[in-house]
Amino acid sequence: MYVKRIEINGFKSFAHNTAIIFDGPKKGKNSVTAIVGPNGAGKSNVADAIRWVMGEQSMKHLRGKKGEDIIFAGSEGKGKMSLASVTMILDNSDGRAPIDYDELVIARKLYRSGDSEYLLNGKKIRLIDLQILLAQAQFGQGSYSV
Repeated sequence: MYVKRIEINGFKSFAHNTAIIFDGPKKGKNSVTAIVGPNGAGKSNVADAIRWVMGEQSMKHLRGKKGEDIIFAGSEGKGKMSLASVTMILDNSDGRAPIDYDELVIARKLYRSGDSEYLLNGKKIRLIDLQILLAQAQFGQGSYSV
């Protein structure tokens, strides 16, 4: 199992829909993806987006004070957004996650109203169900590092 793609929109500094595509294993060897850029470019926000879509609840760990802090607050050229959305696509062709899909599409949305939702392959799910699924696949918050 590996991350194939991440789509970020309205999350922290990502005012525009942004997709990051990760290379999969080649010839049985895993690949490495590096995100580089100057200070303030949003590199750490990518790590926060991954942590958030996998169910992180602590705003402190996401470098914010309240939920609304992770929704794009606006800039000189773009107004504030009404929702933060992160989608992570995982390759499950190895069947590591006990679910009948070769691809897991995990999405989390937070609206300025305070409402939020988790989606798995387009269907609403509870946070605990997502956490159990990721734990069964050994793909939880404790199994990665930045």
